Amino acid sequence: MYPESALRELMKARRQAVILELVDREALHSQDHLRRRLHRRGFDATQATISRDIKELGLVKRAGDGAYQRPGVDTTNPQTARTALERATAEFLRRAERVQQLVVIRTGVGQAQPLALAIDRAQLTEAVGTIAGDDTILVIARDGRSAAALVRRLEAYAGR
Repeated sequence: MYPESALRELMKARRQAVILELVDREALHSQDHLRRRLHRRGFDATQATISRDIKELGLVKRAGDGAYQRPGVDTTNPQTARTALERATAEFLRRAERVQQLVVIRTGVGQAQPLALAIDRAQLTEAVGTIAGDDTILVIARDGRSAAALVRRLEAYAGR
């Protein structure tokens, strides 16, 4: 028979392994969402326990969509990157304007960097790269047609 403290540590290790598996596989944006996913996997954890687990595991929120991830992990899954871009665009995009093969994007103050990062990580065929300031992003498109398609895509993501 194991002492109770050893069993608690074993359950904690298993729960934290499941948390890492979940955040690697899907976009979890809140502790409540994570709690519900854990419950489906047979773990009943309080918000305080989940908060401690997140801290101990060193999880951070992604800039593009606010989902939890391991520190230092890039969004490499194309579908996850596209979802992050859709979410970031819906939240941060104020205006997108095409100028020949360039797209100038306006955001709120401090929101250009996370949106530019989401655009870069999504590896859109229309875009070659981005340059971001505080509230403005310059996207260099492959050509004028690609720039126009990018503006349409971003406006659709923003629900316009």
